[in-house]
Amino acid sequence: MSKTFSTSDVASHNKGNDLYIIVDQDVYDLTSFQEEHPGGKKILQRVAGKDASKQFWKYHNESILKKYQKKLQVGSLDSKPKPAAPAAAPKPKEPVKPKAESGTVSAAPTGPTELAEPLDQFGDIVPYADPSWYQSYHSPYYNQSHADLRAEVREWVEEVIMPNVTEWDEAKMVPDEIYKQMGERGYLAGILGMHYQKDMVQNVVKSVPPEKWDHFHELIITDELSRCGSGGVVWNLIGGFGIGCPPVARYGKPELVKRILPGILNGEQRICLAITEPDAGSDVANLTCEAKLSEDGKHYIVNGEKKWITNGIMSEYFTTAVRTGKPGMNGVSVLLIERSMGGVSTRRMDCQGVWSSGTTYISFEDVKVPVENLIGKENQGFKVIMTNFNHERIGIVIQSLRFARVCYEESIKYAHKRKTFNTKLINHPVIRLKLAHMARQIEASSNWMENLIYQSQMMNETEAMLKLGGAIAGLKAQSTTTFEYCAREASQIFGGLSYSRGGQGAKVERLYRDVRAYAIPGGSEEIMLDLSIRQALRVHQIMGMKL
Repeated sequence: MSKTFSTSDVASHNKGNDLYIIVDQDVYDLTSFQEEHPGGKKILQRVAGKDASKQFWKYHNESILKKYQKKLQVGSLDSKPKPAAPAAAPKPKEPVKPKAESGTVSAAPTGPTELAEPLDQFGDIVPYADPSWYQSYHSPYYNQSHADLRAEVREWVEEVIMPNVTEWDEAKMVPDEIYKQMGERGYLAGILGMHYQKDMVQNVVKSVPPEKWDHFHELIITDELSRCGSGGVVWNLIGGFGIGCPPVARYGKPELVKRILPGILNGEQRICLAITEPDAGSDVANLTCEAKLSEDGKHYIVNGEKKWITNGIMSEYFTTAVRTGKPGMNGVSVLLIERSMGGVSTRRMDCQGVWSSGTTYISFEDVKVPVENLIGKENQGFKVIMTNFNHERIGIVIQSLRFARVCYEESIKYAHKRKTFNTKLINHPVIRLKLAHMARQIEASSNWMENLIYQSQMMNETEAMLKLGGAIAGLKAQSTTTFEYCAREASQIFGGLSYSRGGQGAKVERLYRDVRAYAIPGGSEEIMLDLSIRQALRVHQIMGMKL
């Protein structure tokens, strides 16, 4: 049981060799920490034996407290209120099984529910800071297995990732051990946009039986991971994997899949997607990286360059779009290139945001790739790429909207602490208006996202390709503009604190830098919006549209 102190008890520990402070009614022993403190000893000694909450929050954010809490906290004040016992919630009803069409991408037997009881409250219950189903709202999409996974992932993220995000961002890297843990915890096997890959991993997800896995479980992993407030960390862990691995799992030859997938899904090896080139981004049909068949017909000889490739610097495998035929989309193929084949050189690129993601410039020089590494069929790689785009864009949507929520949550919490003109920020109507505009965009976008994820789960692959491509493109643009809006408004609320790195505004400053990394990759906003209308008109004309 935690030790309790009176304020006079703490006040007696006010020397350099015996230094306690109070932060939010918790007591910390900083005697041995003084040498480590970035601000030096004197700052700590000025508040020795005192309540230093105001000074702490002026310069630090919650992640710093979490990082050192276990190591330095020795107790709490005797005046600190005891946490209320959680109220007993009604037991959720068993979910009603959805009727999955033949060929459904993921016909999960315990998928979204009908007329289910709301699930228990979860999190801080700040309005709009979490999806509504976290706050006991009814939802047709989630059941207890989703709530169990949510709790599991959040505990891991808050304990292992959040305290270190700023440090990893500044170092422009995430320890390999964290990616390894993603595999060991069974998360990587469930975020491929398809059924759970239980036969390929040593450990499955603890809280959800593989046969019950659906697209909303995948959403939860990405969403909860994104609460760390760093696109760089999220991309380091699931960026290259989430877009480079699905084409191999879906279209790779069985022998190839069996050989490489276990190492990737268990977190031992990395994979990335290499499509974008210096002169070909969203215009995939005009890529020039060339793959010529050898005279004996056993290898493709690959020459060319790729640019802005997420995780490329750390990857062993490259799911690569190459030109094997005539100009245009009908001459594109996809190859799995392995670093061990030789002729692959990578160099890190310095970019505006997502620092720890490992953005890479890649050169291929006479790389000999066995024909067995062809993904899909020769000169039909455009279909592989386009199918993959829906999954990639949904991932961007999930991350963007959680980052928007992070900006909103940081803002509303700060607005309840910060005072200007003798009153808290939250009491200023102009600040509440900013928060209201942030919330309405987040909630509208999130509801569209959930609807499209449900459609992608219930439709077969052909129907999803036909009907959802344009809608997902429109949602991608909607989510990134929402993210950008929330990052800007959060920056206005935090003022100068969001302009300097670190401190209370660290998440907002970092996410503001990451905005363009979401607005451009996976299809820029302008291209997405145009595609959304063109695709909708084309599909609805086939369906019998009457104008």
